[in-house]
Amino acid sequence: MEWFGDGDYWLSRLVFQRALAAVYLVAFLTAALQFRALIGERGILPVPAYLRRVPFRRAPSLFHAHYSDRLFALCAWTGAALAAALVAGAADEVPPALAMAWWAVLWALYLSIVNVGQTWYGFGWESLLLEVGFLAVFIGNQRTAPPLLILLLLRWVLFRVEFGAGLIKLRGDRCWRDLTCLYYHHETQPMPGPLSWFFHRLPRPLHRVETAANHVAQLVLPVLLFTPQPVATAAAVGIVVTQLWLVLSGNFSWLNWLTIALALSAMDGSLVSAPPAPLPSSPLWYEIVVLAVTALVLVRSVRPARNLLSRRQQMNRSYDPFHLVNAYGAFGTVGRVRQELVVEGTDEERPHRDSRWREYGFKGKPTDVRRLPRQFAPYHLRLDWMLWFAAISPAYARPWFGGLVERLLEGDRDTVRLLAHNPFPEAPPSHIRVRIFRYRFTTWRELRATGAWWHRTEVGEFLGPTRLTGPVPPVHPPHPARPGADGRRPWRRPGAGHQD
Repeated sequence: MEWFGDGDYWLSRLVFQRALAAVYLVAFLTAALQFRALIGERGILPVPAYLRRVPFRRAPSLFHAHYSDRLFALCAWTGAALAAALVAGAADEVPPALAMAWWAVLWALYLSIVNVGQTWYGFGWESLLLEVGFLAVFIGNQRTAPPLLILLLLRWVLFRVEFGAGLIKLRGDRCWRDLTCLYYHHETQPMPGPLSWFFHRLPRPLHRVETAANHVAQLVLPVLLFTPQPVATAAAVGIVVTQLWLVLSGNFSWLNWLTIALALSAMDGSLVSAPPAPLPSSPLWYEIVVLAVTALVLVRSVRPARNLLSRRQQMNRSYDPFHLVNAYGAFGTVGRVRQELVVEGTDEERPHRDSRWREYGFKGKPTDVRRLPRQFAPYHLRLDWMLWFAAISPAYARPWFGGLVERLLEGDRDTVRLLAHNPFPEAPPSHIRVRIFRYRFTTWRELRATGAWWHRTEVGEFLGPTRLTGPVPPVHPPHPARPGADGRRPWRRPGAGHQD
């Protein structure tokens, strides 16, 4: 076995690197296009205020030295440009040390962004991108044979992503054990896609087959990744197929695509093509670095491994501020009911019972019942995702929701750009209110009769009419907390992919 160079994986490495660079590109574009409204100097959760509270050791970031919106934009667009060049294969044209430095710069830039992103960057796929990006620094380029040790560490990441998600399901919601979770999931997931309505309307026996297949993909195939070839390749192909199914059924940012990239790194490229030329042996300094990184990752893996075995398994947790080795998981609990916030404004100076309220439209989250959900992933609509959490857990929205309302009342240009429809293009409204609705997918008959993809029913008030004469009042649930239909407290924060 060649620990420091295996020509059988040259093609796997090439495809993995291109795929990872593409994910980096999307991540940096997401940051560049959304940061001003969310975390900019005048954003909802400004970075400068955060940096005054949090020391460097807790959140390592280049921005501790200096922060400005201009500098953040420069870092994000630089990261996007470097990632685009990697997609084109530029790192294969330079010496290995320079290629490593290239990948390291990408990782450091994105770490700096995530560590000041606060709530908006608390998703598991942020840590996943950083962990995979760190290992990618040491995987080499076409001037060195792929180091098998790093390839095995990438499989270890993939194992934790899939096996962790499988275990959290079995230990969590009962519907995963009785194979009924997909009766609800396609309808209640954070951000449905254009095919989610059709997935939801599949026959229930097929939903049970979907759930059983998910258990096989997450609890059996990850173990087979560490078996000899071609079994490991077959397991990786199975994981890719499963992830593509998830891509079709919903919007999960770049989680699925990054998981696919990891699976591609586990495939034996020699089954498809031999290397174009004999790959040179690795230099001694490179082998020493690979050994050191392997030792570091193994030491840092103790806590995530214990977490997998724990009855109190946590998901999407980072154990260090550099996000080197993390715990993953998704959808330990599946909601049975979908609740959505509907944000409305009026330009009337004194709202009354018959006032005309106009709805704001969002790009990804359901609002207009006649609008078919769009496909945005791998692009990540951060505000839309957080509004999904807010509809279930008002307490979790309190740190940022008031800031959102204030900026809508001000007609803040950067905030409005995050929306699909601004009903007040000329001047901001005088008042904002937020109501909470129960949404469900229509039936085939309802769709034919009304042309609506959703049916909605008002549940209550999330935020009463508010104006800019003082601080935005706290939000409250429309009824006292009581056990929900799924056995959970209806206003507790859900465990569906967001970092705990």
